[in-house]
Order: sequence, then C-alpha cells, then structure tokens
Amino acid sequence: MKYNWKNTAKNIGLFCTLFTTYFISLNTSAKAAETVVLRYGQWEESISVTDLQSIAETGQVPQKYKVYTNKFPLEERQKFLKALQTESRVNFVTLSRLLNTSVGSTILQDFARLTSRKDDAGMQALRTGLVLGAKANEGLSIINFIQNYPSDRLVINLAEALPVFKNLNLSYQQTEQFRKAITPRLAAKPTSLNLSFDPSAAGNGKVKVINLPKLNDEQRQRLVPVDIYWSDSVSPAKPVVILSHGFSSNRKDMRYIAEHLASHGFVVAAVEHIGSNEKYKIDLTDLTKSKLADMKPQEFLERPQDISFVLDELEKLNQTDKHPLQGKLTTDNAMVIGHSFGGGTALSIAGAELQVDSLKERCPQFLRTTVSAGEGLQCVAKDLPENRYQLHDSRIKQAIALNPTSSIMFGETGLEKVQIPTLILASSADKTTPALNEQIISFNKISSPKWLIGIVGATHSSIKDPISTAQREEKKGEEKVGKEAVDIRKYMKAITLAFASQMTSEANEYKIFLTPEYAQYASTQAFPIRLVTDIPDDILKEINNAVSNNQQ
Repeated sequence: MKYNWKNTAKNIGLFCTLFTTYFISLNTSAKAAETVVLRYGQWEESISVTDLQSIAETGQVPQKYKVYTNKFPLEERQKFLKALQTESRVNFVTLSRLLNTSVGSTILQDFARLTSRKDDAGMQALRTGLVLGAKANEGLSIINFIQNYPSDRLVINLAEALPVFKNLNLSYQQTEQFRKAITPRLAAKPTSLNLSFDPSAAGNGKVKVINLPKLNDEQRQRLVPVDIYWSDSVSPAKPVVILSHGFSSNRKDMRYIAEHLASHGFVVAAVEHIGSNEKYKIDLTDLTKSKLADMKPQEFLERPQDISFVLDELEKLNQTDKHPLQGKLTTDNAMVIGHSFGGGTALSIAGAELQVDSLKERCPQFLRTTVSAGEGLQCVAKDLPENRYQLHDSRIKQAIALNPTSSIMFGETGLEKVQIPTLILASSADKTTPALNEQIISFNKISSPKWLIGIVGATHSSIKDPISTAQREEKKGEEKVGKEAVDIRKYMKAITLAFASQMTSEANEYKIFLTPEYAQYASTQAFPIRLVTDIPDDILKEINNAVSNNQQ
C-alpha cells in the first residue's frame, strides 16, 4: 500500500513541537533509554538516543535516516530540529509535586497513551524521566527526558499525539501571547513624583513576635499555628492583618511583609494551614519512594475557617487582662493577604463563592490533558459534597490576593460576590498560576473598587520571604527569588502598607502609592511594574484573542 508520508510528516512535526512545549510549560523534569521508536499507524522507525543527541547538537541528520527525513517538507524538518534543540530551565520541584498528586496521576495516565507502557511501571517511568530530566544543568529537553527515562527502549505512538496534546496546558502559553501583544503599550514613561516619604522603609516600631504553634480549634479538631507580629507602636485604630500562605508552604512565607506592617503599627497574624502546609512535599532525592500525600478537598473549606477562627482568638486576646495586646485589636475591621492558594483563600473569605458544580463540569476536561499546577490544585475541590460554598467573613474589609488561584474554583460568577476593596497581583513569568487565566481574567469579574498590579519578569515565588526561597536561590533555577527579587519585595512592602492604610485615618497620605504613576516610579529595568483599576476595551480584546486563538 502507498503510505501518506505528508500526513506522517505533519504528525511527527506536530508531535515534536508539542512534546517540547509540554515539558517547557509544566514549570518543572535509572536506566536510560537507548532507543526511541516512532510509530504512526503501520509505519515505525527506530532511532538511537545517541543519534538523536547528535542531530540536536550538530543540526545534521545522519545519512541512514535521510531516506525518511528527505520525504518530509522542509518546514517539518525544521520543526523537528528545533524541538530537539530546545532547552529550558524549568521548576522541577513544582513538577515533582504535581506529578505525585492524584491530579498528576491522571495526567500521567493520559500521557501514557503515547507510549506502549500503560501500566503503573510505565507511569512511574514517565514521572521519573520528566523530573530527573528537568534537573539537568542545561534545562529540560526531549533528549534529557529520554536519557532519564528508566527503560532501554521508548515507544512513542504518534497517532495519539494530537488528541492528547490538543488541549494541553495553554494557560502559560496564552499568558505569553497576551504579554507579547500588549508589551508595546507598556513602555514606561518617565515618571517623577514628589514623595514626602518612602512607604517601603521600616516604621518606628520595634517588632515583636508572639508564637502560638499549638493553637487548637477544638470544634474542628484542627491545629491552627499562628505567629503574631506587633510592635510598641501598635494602634487600635489600624486593622488586623491576616496572612495566608500557599500550598506546600508555611506561615513564614511572607514574614518580611508581616514585620514591615508591624513596624508601622499594625498587628499581623501569619496563619499556618496544616492541611496544605510544607508537610505536603516529596523527597526529591529518591523519587521511587516518594509519594505526595494528597490534599483533601475539605481544605478549601478549612482554610477560610482557619482565618475566622484566628480572628475569634485574637478577640479573646484583646479582652484578656494584662495581655500585651489587650485593647489594641480591632478584629471586626480586618484585612487578609494571601499568596497563591492563599490568594484563593483570601478571595474566598472576602466573599467569592466556591462553585463546585462548575469544577465538576470543567475539571474532567482539564484532567484529560496537562494542567497548570494552579488549575490542578483547584480541581481537587471538585469532590466536595455540596455544589456551592459561601465562606465569607464580614470582619474582612479588604483583601490582597498575590498570584492567586482563581481561574476555575469560583466558576463564572463566584468572584462577582466580592464586594470589598480588592488588590490582585499578577507576575508575567508565573508558570504555576499563569497571570492571564488566574489573575487578569478573574480581576475583570470583581466589582470595584479594585486594583490589578502586573510585574513583568516576576515569577510565582518572587514575593516570598528569602527564608522560604533560600534553597531555590542557591540552585539558581528559573524562579526569580532572594537577592534577584529585592526590588519586588521592596514594592510589596510599599503596596501592602499603602493598601492597609486605606482603612485608617492616614488613607489620603498613602493614596499616591496606589496609582499607575507610582507603579512606574517603582519600576526597575529588570521588573517593570504596572497598575490599573480597570481593563480597557482594547486590552480585553487582546485577552479574548489570546484565549480564543489557543482554543481553536
């Protein structure tokens, strides 16, 4: 029979391009594979890993393979070569955690359709190849994945490539497309502001910390560890501030923000959510034995309840004789700051409705392919028993959501129920909670007053305290943290103080710091910063283009 080489070439080129895109977009990467078998229908060809590596390094195809490659259109051959040569530093820690969850297992099951091994061993082999490949010094590539795939032979079914990859993790790709489209409009204009003080400078108060590691909510039988930051300049006229950390993190993640606000007279309670804290990690030194304990769906309800419980406990301290905080806490006038999953928590307690029925409808589509870590995390909530949850605490009067998870957990209308001043931060290089889907589109659903801050070049962990990112800084991964992110943390100090101060008599003094002009003033060459209070129609058009183009 006459074989259609043109169609084969298209599928091979598509596969190679998408295969690389998949690895790069995931935020992450035994006995190594020595031979790769490319299979499409009745056509099959073997190629050694050594030859693949040679092609990637030299750009030249060995003579013995030219009988096949010469049949491919030139454009497809170029795509194939580019796919082999593409390398990217990816966050293997994030990848490891995602692939060791129930969501990750579903992703691997779907991805296993491309190989001849669909058993548990085959899934583990895929997981190992991805994670170990991502740890390579030069970054993750097809070659590194294959070299770390724990089998001497890897079969790839090209016919399965299109259905598996058609709806791949597009969130970050869409964000990149959107960023490129609007970059020309983001050119910084020279900004000169006459400022009477620097909001990023520490206040006059000497910061003190009260550690409550065994605070227990007896009604829920749940520990809620808390660190309370305050200073001798604490003012009862200022709101209590609650900090909510992200998944697989702890209550010290935003310590520098807590210390900064405390030095200016605020009382800050950094809460630890024990059902999604740093214990939810895996041992990256031995991937064959590591298994991430799945976070329970109930955690989406427990987190906001942790915050409500802490507010109750702070009110008790406020009324406790001779306690250093007696009479200094206004717990019915509070602000919440959350990062990542904590940002989703902040939006929940600020009024956003958790719409489980929407998750049940949408998550099967996500889980048939690869999702971002943020989307995968939100899909855990689809197993909650009720269709809708309202977790609003009326004591929360303002909310800051930093790189929040919000794209699918609140459905189409849940965010419309947020009726308090809300500030959202988006980072252009965030692959964990990609900016377009998780923050920018979500921002448009929230009622005013609201602020959206975008930091070009910042990553998911850029706002975190150096104590939480020390290991990543040492490893020089793709996350911009530690010393690299000093300017970002400086701006975080300024903006959180300015926003919290809107609930005090000093509101007018701090309004200037919540303007587009100050955002540009605070920008650096490495990290341009932009702030808006609404999204213009022309930008909304670019958002729709970025999303619709990738859904065709």
